[in-house]
Amino acid sequence: MRSAALLIVALLLLPACAERRIRVTSEPPGARVWLNDEDIGRTPTEARFTFYGHYDLRLELEGHEPYHARHTARAPLHEYPGPDLVAAAIPANIRHLVEWHIELSPTPESTLEPETVRLELIDRAGELRERALRD
Repeated sequence: MRSAALLIVALLLLPACAERRIRVTSEPPGARVWLNDEDIGRTPTEARFTFYGHYDLRLELEGHEPYHARHTARAPLHEYPGPDLVAAAIPANIRHLVEWHIELSPTPESTLEPETVRLELIDRAGELRERALRD
């Protein structure tokens, strides 16, 4: 009986560990990611965070429109006052993963065939040359 009580006390004194991570993925992958203006790598990527709440998310990938928006990392139930005391007393690693997936839009230029882009540039150059000669 006494050893069981000591075991329970020992388990309650063991520190619980909470690991919070944000995972950012994109389509297409390989976009550079900034979380609150901190470069965290290219998608798919993960970063640790401490506080739940709002985060400024920015993605950039050549040939695609830049993405910039505010995202919210919402706290799970075990992080609310009350349940958080119970979760802290459990001698286990508690992991919470917030996942954000971003669909990047291609820039209009990137959807054109290279030959089409070349011909449009030649036409535009001719128009500019004619305008310069008239002026």
